[in-house]
Amino acid sequence: MERIEFDYPATHAVLKKAHVGVVGSGDLEVLLEPLDGDSAHVSILTSVDGFRNTWKAVLDRFFASYQGAVRIQIHDAGATPGSVLLRLQQAVEVSQR
Repeated sequence: MERIEFDYPATHAVLKKAHVGVVGSGDLEVLLEPLDGDSAHVSILTSVDGFRNTWKAVLDRFFASYQGAVRIQIHDAGATPGSVLLRLQQAVEVSQR
């Protein structure tokens, strides 16, 4: 198991929490909650060690267009980068309802 953490700048407040996905073989869950301030914090707990650069690339791409002040927790069981982006986008959608 590896824990990876990243911080990103944020420009707008988020009002609602979101929980999408499940931890299971080849999948992940994303928990998103509002965070006071002007930054976003991402904490990843993954069963697959050695992919920090891949996680960074995926999250850099996501935060290039998403500017919410949030805390995101990701619990990963080997999801692909595409699945990660999909779950992140789903979490944002749920938080905006």
